[in-house]
Amino acid sequence: MTDTQASPDTTAEKDAPAASELPWADVHVEHHKMLRLAPLQTDRNTGGRPLRFVEFGYAERNAKDRSLMRMNITLPGQRVRKEQNHLDVWVDHTTKSVHFGPDSGIQIEPMNRGIGRFLAAQGINWAKKRWSGYSVDGMDLNNKDALNEDTRLRRDHFLKSQGFEVVYADAQHLKGSVKSATVGDLLGEWNTEKLQVVEIIEAAQMLQQAEQNLAEQEVSLKKHEAKVSKYKREDAGLRFTITCLVAFAVFQAGLLIWIATHR
Repeated sequence: MTDTQASPDTTAEKDAPAASELPWADVHVEHHKMLRLAPLQTDRNTGGRPLRFVEFGYAERNAKDRSLMRMNITLPGQRVRKEQNHLDVWVDHTTKSVHFGPDSGIQIEPMNRGIGRFLAAQGINWAKKRWSGYSVDGMDLNNKDALNEDTRLRRDHFLKSQGFEVVYADAQHLKGSVKSATVGDLLGEWNTEKLQVVEIIEAAQMLQQAEQNLAEQEVSLKKHEAKVSKYKREDAGLRFTITCLVAFAVFQAGLLIWIATHR
């Protein structure tokens, strides 16, 4: 499991179950939550990061030999590719092992907003509650991510923050792999400064507060408009007064000139 951000073939996992062998191919998410992506400073690699709300959906299935938690992220008003914003957590009760899919890795849009770690944390916490003694197989990491140092460091940070151990077979950090682990040793945490779950009551309070703020701004705007209208009226009065004074001054000047020339 890796947070590839943009690369479609980051990870080649070992001993992953074939897609044809897996059940529940037609399962779609059934439960939904709102996520708040906090506004962050512009990143030089990923661009602007304004305040945004997205939808987290998930579904769970359990059988005698397998269990599944399927998750995805929906972006209101934006379509993403099928392989993006999607994570499956497969549990094989026969081998007592856990597998994260898709095999190509987690591909996230928008990038660098904490979504990848959030999805991984949800899957890890779900597995830890029931099968903390199960194993997660090791996996080789794709060499393509190691060609760019920033991409490699971001990938390794993502894996290590979830409790995985990344090792390299060469000094150039090209041949990397993740060591096998126990589910109970993984970390189901994410950066809550970047991403927060918004409950229904919180969303309602946010809407209520927004409506109240709009009402207050409307009252304030009307007060400002009244002041502007008052200033405009006063300005018009002052202009008229100045015009009259100028006309009177011109008349007086003309009268003095006439008196002086007719003595």
